[in-house]
Amino acid sequence: MKHTRWLGSRWSSIALVLGCAYAWAAQVQLASQTRAQDPGVRGGAAAAGAPLAGLTAGQQEYFTRGQQEFGEAEGVADGLGPRMNLDSCGGCHSQPAVGGSSPAVNPQFAFAALSGGRDAVPPFITLNGPVREARFVKNADGTPDGGVHALFTLTGREGNTACTLTQPDFAGAMASHNVIFRIPTPTFGDGLIEQIPDGAILAGQSAHASLKQSLGVRGRPNYRVSGRAITGQTNNNGNDGTVARFGWKAQNKSLLLFSGEAYNVEMGISNELFPTERDETAACQFGTLPNSIANAEATIPVDAMSSIERFSHFMRLLAPPAPSTTTPGGATSITNGKSLFSSVGCALCHTPRFTTGPAAIAALANRNVDLYSDLLIHDMGVGLADGVSQGGAGPREFRTAPLWGLGQRIFFLHDGRTSNLITAVRAHASTGSEANGVVANFSALSEAQKQDLLNFLRSL
Repeated sequence: MKHTRWLGSRWSSIALVLGCAYAWAAQVQLASQTRAQDPGVRGGAAAAGAPLAGLTAGQQEYFTRGQQEFGEAEGVADGLGPRMNLDSCGGCHSQPAVGGSSPAVNPQFAFAALSGGRDAVPPFITLNGPVREARFVKNADGTPDGGVHALFTLTGREGNTACTLTQPDFAGAMASHNVIFRIPTPTFGDGLIEQIPDGAILAGQSAHASLKQSLGVRGRPNYRVSGRAITGQTNNNGNDGTVARFGWKAQNKSLLLFSGEAYNVEMGISNELFPTERDETAACQFGTLPNSIANAEATIPVDAMSSIERFSHFMRLLAPPAPSTTTPGGATSITNGKSLFSSVGCALCHTPRFTTGPAAIAALANRNVDLYSDLLIHDMGVGLADGVSQGGAGPREFRTAPLWGLGQRIFFLHDGRTSNLITAVRAHASTGSEANGVVANFSALSEAQKQDLLNFLRSL
């Protein structure tokens, strides 16, 4: 009997220990299950890609024709190349609709061999990775480079009779840490951004000065002033003294300039803004120069426009993305997250709203612009530094990325290094970054609060 009682007592103790262990394991599992996580790309129909409301019939025609050309694939006869990153604007800007950002399946992967192409797929281009352009930080002699080095060539492609070119040594550049990447910026609502007065951007820079100072947030415009030294950088981006606002470093002032540069740099097609070829190899020229110009003989206005004018009109007339009020997480979570977005300091740079000024197009005039960006450039520290200067923006500076439409984006940060929002938020913190204080505030939130904030971001 004593032996039996002893065994019963012993097994009771063991059962108690095991029960505690199981309870502890369950708590650990529950904690891991409730840890905040990125809800992922918001499902459902594309919440962007439509024209602005209130366009006239003529403006709607500009939008439609521009949209068609934006998505059209260019060929050798159109002036494609000799070096390029892809053959259409729409291929890069297609998530979740034409005009957006990098899609889930990278078209560059298949383009390497398209139409007989004999290019190798660069090591940083993957089937399910982001569309990328490559820039070399330095030249062979150590001087600053920063320019785009096109991924592909005309070699072997249909319509090419004699042009043979070699690709840049991307593997070598990667081995020497001399290559950085950029992914496409969404263009939804860009016409509204274009119409924000400079004065409003500068007023935003001065707002909440004491709170910004306490968190280490500064920010400044990328002015278009030729030869003017700004914090050690020489700005060679123009002469008019106004605030530029497009591109990862806010290096472009207008959508027309943005279009002309992209047509030339990304597809190799020269135009009236960029009339000379980036590669002047004689055997590789198959179109008139410049390749794309206005049609002086056309009798219909939209037919008279050059391609870059039609591109710019399409982007200018694109409506902004429509946020969700219920998904993900539900309306209460989104509302809580929006409040936390401001209280931790995110809104100090990601300004929720501007208002446009007067505009020739009534649909763009005096409109609210809920872009979640101050359109300023900020020092993002060593963690995001790319070593490249553009205009007045230095090697560690980037424009505050507009967050509208973020809920349906796949890739984040200037180089597309992550698809996870939490990783993207934490990457804002590194030595010298203006965002360190704000990221610390985010990290101090409870997991439930972090989840609300993430749900809010994916609702945009």
